[in-house]
Amino acid sequence: SRRFAREWALREVTFSVRRGTPFGIVGHNGTGKSTLLSLLLGTIIPDRGEICVNGRVASLLEIGAGFHPELTGRENIFLYGSILGVTIKEIRRQFDRIVEFSELDGAIDNPLRTYSNGMITRLGFSVIIYVPADVLLIDEILGVGDARFQQKCLEYLMGFNANGGTLIIVSHEM
Repeated sequence: SRRFAREWALREVTFSVRRGTPFGIVGHNGTGKSTLLSLLLGTIIPDRGEICVNGRVASLLEIGAGFHPELTGRENIFLYGSILGVTIKEIRRQFDRIVEFSELDGAIDNPLRTYSNGMITRLGFSVIIYVPADVLLIDEILGVGDARFQQKCLEYLMGFNANGGTLIIVSHEM
């Protein structure tokens, strides 16, 4: 065995998703689902083959990715939005809507380290949905938070899709 032997995360994967179509990727842990999303997002490049994504992509791949625990919820909205390529002016314009959707107005000026995972997910999801995007990549995030907020997110995603947005959701369960 070679010292740096490497297994392929994905091999011979071919698919296309039409604009405005929901697309689900289901598989056990370790089957390459998150790798596929990272490829679609462009954070990693394929060793072989090609990926063609038409439109602007936004993603929520991991709870708290792009957030800083010592910053407040308010500051993290600006940080995360900036990481996603949104201008400060646009974040300011959408700020009240982001906070309203997240239902975190009472905690928005508290440091993120005081938030539960559910609160962090709410904040991340709320920023993502106000980022101008044609394609949304969602990885396993709707399992966190209370049932009412999950339903609210699902309704948003269905509306996004109905309005021509392309939705790609990854999960290890149907």
